Amino acid sequence: MEIQAVVAKAMTSCQRCYKRKKKCDRTLPQCENCRAAEVACSFLVDDCQNGTYPVAFVRGLETRIQELEEKLAFLSATAGDVPIQRQLSTENASHSTPPPLEHANQGMSSRTRLTISEAESRAPTITMAEELRILTLEATAERHFGATSGVSFANLTQAILKRLTPDRADFVFRKDQRDDTTVEIDWDSSPELFNPSLVNITTILGFDSSLFGPLPLSHIVEPVGSLVDLTLPGRSRTDELVSFYFAHSHTLYPILNYNSFLADVDSIYEDSMNLDTLVLFRFWIVLAISHSSYCSISLAEESEALLYYNKALEYSETACESGDMAALEITTLQVSFSFFNQLGPNTWFLIGMAARLAIGLGLHTAAAYKNLPFDVANMRKRLFFSIYMMDRVASMALGRPFALQDDDIEIEPFAEADDKDINAYGVLNQESLETPMMAVPCHILKLRRIASKISRHVYGNPTAIRENMPRREQIVFNLHKELIEWRRSTPFPLPEIHPRVPHLSSNWYDFNYFTHVSLLYRPSPLYPTLVPANVRKLADAASMSIRQAHIMHCQERFAYNWLNLLALFTAALSLIYASTVQPDELVVYLQHNQVINNLELVLQLFDRLYIKFPGARNTQVILTRVIRRYKDICGLDTAGQIVM
Repeated sequence: MEIQAVVAKAMTSCQRCYKRKKKCDRTLPQCENCRAAEVACSFLVDDCQNGTYPVAFVRGLETRIQELEEKLAFLSATAGDVPIQRQLSTENASHSTPPPLEHANQGMSSRTRLTISEAESRAPTITMAEELRILTLEATAERHFGATSGVSFANLTQAILKRLTPDRADFVFRKDQRDDTTVEIDWDSSPELFNPSLVNITTILGFDSSLFGPLPLSHIVEPVGSLVDLTLPGRSRTDELVSFYFAHSHTLYPILNYNSFLADVDSIYEDSMNLDTLVLFRFWIVLAISHSSYCSISLAEESEALLYYNKALEYSETACESGDMAALEITTLQVSFSFFNQLGPNTWFLIGMAARLAIGLGLHTAAAYKNLPFDVANMRKRLFFSIYMMDRVASMALGRPFALQDDDIEIEPFAEADDKDINAYGVLNQESLETPMMAVPCHILKLRRIASKISRHVYGNPTAIRENMPRREQIVFNLHKELIEWRRSTPFPLPEIHPRVPHLSSNWYDFNYFTHVSLLYRPSPLYPTLVPANVRKLADAASMSIRQAHIMHCQERFAYNWLNLLALFTAALSLIYASTVQPDELVVYLQHNQVINNLELVLQLFDRLYIKFPGARNTQVILTRVIRRYKDICGLDTAGQIVM
């Protein structure tokens, strides 16, 4: 693979240009000014400043490293007693095309010769659980993942795939492995997969966290130098970004007041030198969130978002001096930014900080809102429940305890009314037939509360779950009923604010409905043994969630963020598990339920996700391998045609 030359850029000016107040092109490893002056160029590495490297540049380096490692492994395996250093130096000196393999093997003893299949057997292997853990680390630097994260379920799915191997051996995934197995396999033999001991989730809850080694925390870059000269974007560009923020992020997490923010934007363009730092922080962070969230849908380059984010950080410390509510708002806005990319701070820790601040202010209690004007109290509720929703999203993805407990919350949700319809005394009469924007986050909040119940009753405390075992069917039935009622009560018509906002489409609600149904019916501490009825429901829900995601992808309104990356991978695992473990004939089931077609839809989505998340490549290897085996047992070629 040829690596394209991509210029790497530092985040800030070099020391020499910064001190001389010269414009720096920030080219790594040496800027143009320093190169012309023939002097050393320093980018403040010792002060923890990080350079921004384009994705293509980093990916090219990763590809080159992988190629060199594979080459070194092959040489070490085939060299016998010949020193590797001498082979490499000879090859580099000749710069000629290496001889064919049969000539290269001449003169070697049979002991040192390796066939292609033997060389492939030495390739590094990957597992579903390990890959899910790696993908989950996109959101956090910590290593613990609980039951709702799907790591245990990935281990179980890996075990179930033994059905696809000739001798019920482990189903192994290797990078670029070719399947040379030609053994006649009785694919529809009765597997011993309904043995409860095989699906007892308590036997697969643990994993070796030492596999990951020391993992650094996400780093927040302290902006200096060139950011001082960053000017306001053109007003039309600002209006475009602000409009998308309030269509997208505001209808997920309504942290800001719409009318007040627009007034602040007008003030900034009239006189940006004499404004409160909190106002300036809000302005720049909104631009950053808006651009980053749009890039999560369009997969555009995110340097503009990072520039705005770093500019916002210049005002964050001073803005926090405005009071506790200001500090809480600043932290929550940073969480919102981190949901859409890997550029900002650690999502998990920021949510914890925001939750502790909110609890410290008593925002979960009714007493905190006494004697407050209605509009002020409503804004604080919106901020609190934004943190609540963020906590539920991240904690469910990582399988960790919630920072905010439902039993501790005394307050009712915020009003289902837009800012223009609220004053100090209450909600004004709403005569419009249009659905208010706040109806969307109010409805999403209901879903997060149902997810909280699923986590507590299905995946929660083992002692409490054991006590609920006798009535577990009723628990699952009630939770599924709540999900159905939630889907049926989706706001209609949804606000038509922007055509590319995912959650302003009915498909987004279908996707989340089926994703949560999958969470409900996959093997769990509440249902550690296999129930055929649950498997069928799991297969249907997983298939539908994949299709809804693909529909949004075709509509160009699917968000390629780390949350959906995990959701798609677990949906694919659910479909693989539910399909492979079916008691019916496997060939018949695969042919009649479009399992292969649905998994190929996931591959298409991961092709897009790979642009932003290089870790998606291993997931593609896993899915491709499973799809290939499914096609083999159905007598299909790679194009999906029946082999005669």
